[in-house]
Amino acid sequence: MGAVIGLVAGLGAVLVLFALTDRRDPSAPSTRARSTGRVTRLVEQSGLPRATALNLIGACIASSLLVGVAALLITAVPMAALIAAAVAGYLPVVLIRRRAGARQKALRSAWPDAVDGLVSAVRAGLSLPEALGQLGTRGPEPLRPAFREFEAEYRATGSFFAALDVLSSGLSDPIADRVVASLRIAREVGGTDLGTVLRTLSTLLREDARTRGDIEARQSWTVSAARLAVAAPWITLALLCSRPEAAGAYSSATGAIVLLVAAALSVTAYRVMLMIGRLPDEPRMVTT
Repeated sequence: MGAVIGLVAGLGAVLVLFALTDRRDPSAPSTRARSTGRVTRLVEQSGLPRATALNLIGACIASSLLVGVAALLITAVPMAALIAAAVAGYLPVVLIRRRAGARQKALRSAWPDAVDGLVSAVRAGLSLPEALGQLGTRGPEPLRPAFREFEAEYRATGSFFAALDVLSSGLSDPIADRVVASLRIAREVGGTDLGTVLRTLSTLLREDARTRGDIEARQSWTVSAARLAVAAPWITLALLCSRPEAAGAYSSATGAIVLLVAAALSVTAYRVMLMIGRLPDEPRMVTT
């Protein structure tokens, strides 16, 4: 039992680290730095106030251990328990990615109204800091906390650029980076076309949000069907393992190999499906 628990913990930790480092970044200095940066960025994009990268990794390991031991006690099939532990170890990452995706979608829908409000405030004669600050109370609901932080930082330091950095880092959003870059340039060079730029940006953001919404709505049923197709055989396996003869067959070396190959094929097919249907993500801008 101790060896099985150790294998479950080790496999879960390895799969978590592999899942969080599957996208290459040539500019990063090391593999450890890449994984840490991706985990931190994912947690920031989720918008959870007290979540950290360490919390996420700990949740993955704990979930892997609990589900792996429970599966071993229920099915008495070590390979099935290892597979269940691997899936459970990745589940917290899936959940936080879903939250991050939902938050990004809400921000994408809210930004055009926020930009329109900013244009109206600037045309009414307010300064840029005042126009941004009032979005903390009158802007779209998903963006209000970030603009309140901007206002608090500006009042505390008096630095417009420092407050913009707080706004950009708090939102962790490519659209926010574009707006912040436009405001930074307008502040530095005193551009007179800020209103035109922001109105054009608002129009583009609305078109992009509408297009993405249509595509996501059309492909949602296909993704759900693919997930069901991947999960159905493993639900059947769980039911079969409740019978002693089936559990004995899968506990053998041949049965373990069959389960391992089936798991590899399921993961590969699911990843390929996601890769084909994934919409391109807009990269974040680095403003200085």
